[in-house]
Amino acid sequence: MSYEQTGAMALLDEPCRYGTSKLLVRGPRRDLDSPYLAFMGGTEVYGRYVKQPFAAQLEETLGQTCVNLGSVNAGLDSFVQDEALMSLARDAEMTVLQVLGAQNLSNRLYRVHPRRNDRFLQASETLSKLYSEVDFTDYHFNKHLLTGLEACSAERFEAVRAELQTAWVKRMSSMIETLEGRVVLLWLRYDLGQGVDGGVALGQEPALVDRPMVDALRSMVKDVIEVPVQTAGGADDIDGMVLGQMDLPTAGHMIGPMEHMRIANAASDGLRRALAAD
Repeated sequence: MSYEQTGAMALLDEPCRYGTSKLLVRGPRRDLDSPYLAFMGGTEVYGRYVKQPFAAQLEETLGQTCVNLGSVNAGLDSFVQDEALMSLARDAEMTVLQVLGAQNLSNRLYRVHPRRNDRFLQASETLSKLYSEVDFTDYHFNKHLLTGLEACSAERFEAVRAELQTAWVKRMSSMIETLEGRVVLLWLRYDLGQGVDGGVALGQEPALVDRPMVDALRSMVKDVIEVPVQTAGGADDIDGMVLGQMDLPTAGHMIGPMEHMRIANAASDGLRRALAAD
């Protein structure tokens, strides 16, 4: 195994902002005067610890500017509530939108941080009553919260799951409509292992998103590109990642350089078809 330890600082100047957006996305900042494709998503789209994420590789393959709006730990709400980035995406020829997890969005049961959507802020009265024995001040991240709720009561957790999945479909539908349907969904599926007592809250990614949920959106978008992927640790794909020795445990949970190349190869034909049909 090898990695670019001396280059660990090389990506620190990569994040940038567009217009009045408060969300840090993958840099370098691009010129938006010519036609472009927008790529919106979380850590996978951003390409953490990777020199050339799949969006950059697709730019070379397609011969068209690909603007990476991926942001580390971002969820749907990060983009839906960001008028500057939504405007940028509306002006794109096409937006490639990552299928993000259902746990990282505000809903009728709890509220998340407006930019770092993985952070849990507050439980609603409804959730507090549903889990009256839970001290919600013990939780700071959504997945930790969901794992705890499922372990506490799998039966009551089904109500939580249903709320999150319903909210996800509505939020995704609204976002696609705002982008006038010029959207290709990119569904990167990978298994992170089981949650507490075999639960699903920390299992397959994107969390709590199943095929019927994605199928409900198919008629609204240009295409759905589905790519099974593995983490860098699981795929032995650490080589070439830009990181320091202290970053190694975290990097193992990211998608590595070879997987980014595989995603780019898998997505290229679908994007060509979508652009030709538009």
